[in-house]
Amino acid sequence: MDIDQNQHEPFAVLDRWLAEARAADVPEPESVALVTVGEGRRPSARTVALKRLEDQALVFTSALWTRKAREIEANRHVALLFYWPTIGRQIHITGQASFAERELATELFSQRELSHQVQTLVSRQGEPIADIQALRVRHAQLMGSLQTPPECPPDWGAIRVVPGAVEFWLGAPDRIHDRLLYRRADAGWQLTRLSP
Repeated sequence: MDIDQNQHEPFAVLDRWLAEARAADVPEPESVALVTVGEGRRPSARTVALKRLEDQALVFTSALWTRKAREIEANRHVALLFYWPTIGRQIHITGQASFAERELATELFSQRELSHQVQTLVSRQGEPIADIQALRVRHAQLMGSLQTPPECPPDWGAIRVVPGAVEFWLGAPDRIHDRLLYRRADAGWQLTRLSP
């Protein structure tokens, strides 16, 4: 089975592959490795959750004090990697990240599970702590006492990644893997099939 080369832009393929990963019960199909450029121009990676696939961008959310947000502010070049070994597929994306409008951050925050919303109030992700149990106690207290969901914190944001290149990889038992590379060009996308 080969990748359909009749799609002239990568977002239709990406949308279809995400749907097929969900249909195949891939665990957490929206999980994607995000690589930023860190201190000393070193790569810095972590896993984030894709929140939305827009017409020409991918969107995830983050607290704006985190290392990933600071690194994006300093250098907008990022890479994303979806890897679904159970169905033998991966998608590698390179592009530029930017902070989205406040309205989008608020909308996506309101769609988070209540316990995840409360977690953002309790924990400052990535900062040193003396004991995790105090965070769990505070989280449980808030979950038991909140009358309404919390508002989106002012330092919570949405991050939009606009790809410059998208590579689709379809594994094959004979190791002749199929690879299609879409590169952004002046008039749309340039498509190249790559050797495995």
